[in-house]
Amino acid sequence: MGMTEGFSLDLTSLQQRYDRGSVTVRQVIEMILADLEKRGADGVWLSVAPADRLFAAAERLQQRRAAGEKLPLFGVPFAVKDNIDVAGLPTTAACPAFAYTPDVDAAVVARLQEAGAIAIGKTNLDQFATGLVGVRSPYGVPRNPFDGRLIPGGSSSGSAVAVANGQVSFALGTDTAGSGRVPAAYNNIVGIKPSPGLLSARGVVPACRSFDCVSVFALTAADGARVAELARGYDAADPFSRREADALPVELQPAPPTFRFGVFPEHDLDFCGDERSRAAYGTALEKLRGLGGSPVTVDPAPFRAAGALLYGGPFIAERLEATGDLLEKWPDALLPTIRALMHDAARNDAAQTFKAIHRLRLLRRQVEAILPAFDFLVVPTAPTIYTLAEIEAEPLRLNFTLGTYTTFVNLLDLAAVAVPAGLRGDGLPFGVTFVGAWGQDARLAGFADRLHRASTETLGATPFRLSETPTPSAGGVAISSLRADWLSVAVVGAHLSGEPLNHQLTDAGAVFVRATRTAAAYRLFALPNTTPPKPGLTRAGPDSVGATIDVEVWSLSPAAFGNFVARIPAPLAIGKVELEDGARVSGFLCEPHALGAARDITSFGGWRAFLRTSA
Repeated sequence: MGMTEGFSLDLTSLQQRYDRGSVTVRQVIEMILADLEKRGADGVWLSVAPADRLFAAAERLQQRRAAGEKLPLFGVPFAVKDNIDVAGLPTTAACPAFAYTPDVDAAVVARLQEAGAIAIGKTNLDQFATGLVGVRSPYGVPRNPFDGRLIPGGSSSGSAVAVANGQVSFALGTDTAGSGRVPAAYNNIVGIKPSPGLLSARGVVPACRSFDCVSVFALTAADGARVAELARGYDAADPFSRREADALPVELQPAPPTFRFGVFPEHDLDFCGDERSRAAYGTALEKLRGLGGSPVTVDPAPFRAAGALLYGGPFIAERLEATGDLLEKWPDALLPTIRALMHDAARNDAAQTFKAIHRLRLLRRQVEAILPAFDFLVVPTAPTIYTLAEIEAEPLRLNFTLGTYTTFVNLLDLAAVAVPAGLRGDGLPFGVTFVGAWGQDARLAGFADRLHRASTETLGATPFRLSETPTPSAGGVAISSLRADWLSVAVVGAHLSGEPLNHQLTDAGAVFVRATRTAAAYRLFALPNTTPPKPGLTRAGPDSVGATIDVEVWSLSPAAFGNFVARIPAPLAIGKVELEDGARVSGFLCEPHALGAARDITSFGGWRAFLRTSA
């Protein structure tokens, strides 16, 4: 649609057109429907809402807006993976014998439509969301827009291709083992895999309910995070929903200027012999270094052990929740590959399951101890990409290899953002995934956005440029992430981004606001006998000359601020620090009595500059 009509459907571009009055919601719907008719049966869409229903929805939105209602997704068209309910449209899970027509929307669909978005229709998938390939459907295979001989990725194949082709602004998918990430990599788009329990799964056909997440495909990280922000929320009717979902912001936060990123050792990386993917991953790491990142080597063992439990352990038996009756009564309703997997799943017993649960709890503890060492882990989203013929020849083994860097994420209760990282040497898209602790969604999106903009120019498979959709700069914060009652704190040493104690801020949900300098009235000292090493900031006295010192301003909720301050050890304290623009914020200061034996490092202009010269 975007290609034929001359403009992108990313949120910023579309909203600007609506605000200028250069296009109406009805006109956007008409263009989408015309594009769908032109493309014909391409394996992407399984059902489309009737035109009169869509036009009626457009009219209601115009009325709501005219009445003064705030609609953050006004007139934004989206697609829904066909294992997520949309009232009045069939839910098939790519299995005709399973199909039903729900009377109510899935919780996330209802939230997004309340925000002004319009569900255009339902998209294809690997049957019962079982697969990372995107070819296991009786309704055909969505064509990979970069090379029709290649798989589109699954299981959320139709949703990803619809976004990549510019047919909708965003699409909902699901992600258990990587279904919201692998298709993003193969289609040059962003895949937001939220922290488990942030988006309700009520109204979603389960794959493995214990680990299922509703995911978001979008053209940019900012768009995906914005949609996730509006879709999140606690749902008492979903037993896996988290109460924190009502309070935890997930909209993109600008990334701090320096950071640490975790990487697996190079000798432990497996690209299935694909040297183009290996080279593209190396290029992405170099770009992260150029953006201010420092790599931290991470032991892959607990991550891989967790990932192996999903396909190689008894958890796969949970897939029988949706397919068990069909397997028993109408096995031919399942595709041969799916039927074989379900037969294997049925062989697991309770003792094996409890053993795996206990093993997984231990692995989660091990990973929890690793995560504070870096801001995020960055891995290839997929080790390689296969042709349709290769998958047809080896449907199971090759599918499993595609989950090398994705299957562990949900089992370990982590958040992830899959993002384009440029094109490989053969012109195919390559993607990496940023993985972080539960609740770090907003920060991950900010880091991912920086790499995306440093790596590529185009949106999906469209001709439109990424630079045409600006996101907040490092001098601003996401609208919903910084609330009026939150408190700012200026940090000067070990709590700076990328430094050893920064995790105390991020673990508390702090939001990076900006990098700046103090007024020219301060002295900085390196305090002796501190672990990790720390500086002391003090206001210059009458007998000394002050200077500007590098600081970062972060913001916390009142409760988090209080807990953070309570942990600060003497001789450090919190007082008012004057910034170079005249603003006064709470910030780290040092008691004067501790400076007698300290080294004056004011001339370096900041803690990082001092560390660089003393390394």
